[in-house]
Amino acid sequence: MKQDISKLYIITGGPGAGKTRLLNELSKYGLTTVPEEGRRIIKEQIECGGEGLPWLNKELFASLMFEESVKTYLKMSQSTHLKPIFFDRGIWDTLGYMRLENIPVPELMTAKAREMVYNNNIFILPPWKEIYENDPERKQTIEKAILTFECMKDIYQEYGFNSIEVPKVSVEERAAFVFDRILM
Repeated sequence: MKQDISKLYIITGGPGAGKTRLLNELSKYGLTTVPEEGRRIIKEQIECGGEGLPWLNKELFASLMFEESVKTYLKMSQSTHLKPIFFDRGIWDTLGYMRLENIPVPELMTAKAREMVYNNNIFILPPWKEIYENDPERKQTIEKAILTFECMKDIYQEYGFNSIEVPKVSVEERAAFVFDRILM
């Protein structure tokens, strides 16, 4: 029996909004979480001296992120795991990133993204200046994080998803908020 796609959830938003902390907290509930592909790609590209970095070659970075997101989606959607699975960003985040950076989105990518079916309810974390911080993989400004949030909100809405905004509360309260919504 393969994974019920209605149990594949996306957690999205701009950088530095607390997605990773939320996913770590959800894992304490025994839920499966899938880390963000972009951050892993950045680390790998830095280690190997590659150019697929958002500050060097945005198109290559987007392409790598899309390819890896598809692989991860396919792996998780074929899982026989019956509990909900939470993705730190979904396939549409890559297309949103491309739009934000004025990179043309090939029709083939859009068609492939439409094949990746998730739960219609996505969880979106708003920008939160008080917790925002930069690190070696996150070089965006808070202003860019706000633009990213708006872009993600728009792209998911355009493709028919219902965005549920997660409130700016403690990580434990955020996890309880999400957990309560998936039980409804």
